[in-house]
Amino acid sequence: MASSSRGRAVEDTYESQNDQRLDELHSKIRTLRGITTDIHDDVESQNLMLDDTGNRFNSFGFSLSQTTRRAGQAFGIGEGGLKTWRVVIFVVAFFFSFFLVRKIFLWWRSGGAA
Repeated sequence: MASSSRGRAVEDTYESQNDQRLDELHSKIRTLRGITTDIHDDVESQNLMLDDTGNRFNSFGFSLSQTTRRAGQAFGIGEGGLKTWRVVIFVVAFFFSFFLVRKIFLWWRSGGAA
């Protein structure tokens, strides 16, 4: 009978160790499940951000093409060909305006003395 009682004690010890190991395994599984959920949420967030970025780039590309088309029309580039005289007039006007503004600024800075 002592051996039967002793065998039962050993079985109880093994069973309690198995229960402890099973609880540890469940804890690890819950932790892994939480990590997996966090990774999934992060991936979804990044995918949304990438989609939004792609949409913004597409919108920027469309705006840039529209601006290029309008600039081409303004300078006569495209169907009618390049109207060189317009470009030359704009460049000369820009440099003349820059020269004039610079002279006025230098005159003003020196106190108006010639």
